[in-house]
Amino acid sequence: MKKFEKVATNKNSTKWKNAIQRETQLYSHTYGLSTMRTDFDRDYTRIINTNAYKRLKHKTQVFFSPENDHICTRIEHVNLVESVSYTIASYLGLNTELTRAIAVAHDLGHSSFGHQGEKILSSISEREYGETFWHEKNGLHFVDNLELLVDFENRKRNLNLTYAVRDGIISHCGEIDEENLFPRNECLNLKEYQIPNQYAPYTWEACVVKIADKISYIGRDIEDAKVMKILTDKQVQKIDKQIQKVDINNTNIINFLTVDLCKNSSPEKGLRFSKQAMEVMKMIKDFNYQNIYRNEKILPSVRYFKIVMNEIFYCLQNEFNEKRTIYNLKKMARYYPNLSHEFVTWLSNYAKTEDRNEEEYNNKIIYNLQNRDDYAKSIIDYISGMTDKYIIQIYDEIVRF
Repeated sequence: MKKFEKVATNKNSTKWKNAIQRETQLYSHTYGLSTMRTDFDRDYTRIINTNAYKRLKHKTQVFFSPENDHICTRIEHVNLVESVSYTIASYLGLNTELTRAIAVAHDLGHSSFGHQGEKILSSISEREYGETFWHEKNGLHFVDNLELLVDFENRKRNLNLTYAVRDGIISHCGEIDEENLFPRNECLNLKEYQIPNQYAPYTWEACVVKIADKISYIGRDIEDAKVMKILTDKQVQKIDKQIQKVDINNTNIINFLTVDLCKNSSPEKGLRFSKQAMEVMKMIKDFNYQNIYRNEKILPSVRYFKIVMNEIFYCLQNEFNEKRTIYNLKKMARYYPNLSHEFVTWLSNYAKTEDRNEEEYNNKIIYNLQNRDDYAKSIIDYISGMTDKYIIQIYDEIVRF
């Protein structure tokens, strides 16, 4: 028997009933597919059919370089996390369908421009309505409220994912170095999360994805930094000598850390690395922060991102006028036809507007457009879904009308 088989999230688990819980029962249809797929498999297919998932291929991971095909984008990172988490879960005897669903969804809440874009949106949202913006919480917001799929009645519905997958999304923060990671026992209301990493994940599978997230990016960021001339060969050779036990390339690092985790983990001791592997990971992360994430060569692009995001927000926010807001937005078409049309169309999915045909929808209304804070939140949500290329196109339309 595999080490974690008895604690896997399956029908024999005490957490199973909570793990597969949905807000409402999924609709059924005559083709019988609902009985062919498991709960987590259905979540997986719902996620990869969303617009948010499709847009990940044009969102920054670390480096803003939309013209370079060999720089890691958010979708490549997500695929790496799916692969690493599958390997770990399969070896340990956990539910690979659950890790797969969490992995492909875990970064749906990331904005354009990566973590720098996340910080900028957080500063705007704190200024406008007193709330921080963080991608884990935004990811849960996306799958709960914003992403819609058309059902067999040709009506748009919310994704309505299982509790275990939703928990894995908001619990995946990988920036904290726990020596031993265990799942929590409580099936808490996920709206209780106020800050990243506030609670441990609910399932062992979500814990695996959380660690796989970290394993997947630390080496890949170094490879990209070399391509972007942020790092020199001499700098990489220096960290190579410090580590000694593993050559600095992403596949070697992933293999080393994955094997080490699987060897040293158990339900009694938790998911854990050896002391040596923890030291290697810490050295690489410290190196990355010092030489990549805080590198002065990145600052010009960060200043540009701040201008782009703030200008789009101001442009839309200035049209707020309670009952006349939609009217004002449509008048913008004279100057900004793409922004005007697409934002008004997007709003009709989530607010009661004159353009919304209720026969086309069976989802939650989440904005009251006569409320200033709600309207500001809608703008943040809209911007957070944009790809790098699209947000720049919108900005160019504003400044070049």
